[in-house]
Amino acid sequence: MEEEVSKKIRELRLEKKLTLKDLSEKTGLSISFLSQVERAASSIAITSLKKLADAFDVPITDFFEDFANRNYKVTVEEQKPFRIEGAGAIYTRLGGEFPGRAVEPLLVTFPPGEPKEKIVTHPGEEFYYILEGAMIVTIEGKEYILKPGDTIHFPSTIPHSITNPLDHDAKVFCFVTPVIF
Repeated sequence: MEEEVSKKIRELRLEKKLTLKDLSEKTGLSISFLSQVERAASSIAITSLKKLADAFDVPITDFFEDFANRNYKVTVEEQKPFRIEGAGAIYTRLGGEFPGRAVEPLLVTFPPGEPKEKIVTHPGEEFYYILEGAMIVTIEGKEYILKPGDTIHFPSTIPHSITNPLDHDAKVFCFVTPVIF
């Protein structure tokens, strides 16, 4: 999958008539890193891929054509789990693909200790429903321990982090905005 993503990044850059320097200025990613990504010599985290999608003015699903759902209904067979290098989680898109959609419904499996993110802030909202395992969500320094059946919903603009504290996978149903994939 990495090679497909790298190839697509290069194709989009050339199609938009951007140099690596232009792309670096638009994304804040270094020229050397972008070059390595295009050659599939370096993996790319979801946050960097989102910056590239925004710079190219395309949805991030353009990098994962196999995972785009072109219907409102998404059958079990169409729900293909995928992993993004550097993200540490397994994502399954549950939503359809249509213009103007505002939420991203996902089934996310977090292995033990994942995600390894620091405290972050970004635009949007997050909603989590714990299906299996447990999650610790820290919002503005306050820890919330979530067990199966528990939910949490908060604005992503406030400092937060999440992690799976157990030694087995946590499965979480979530809605996030803005649309990521």
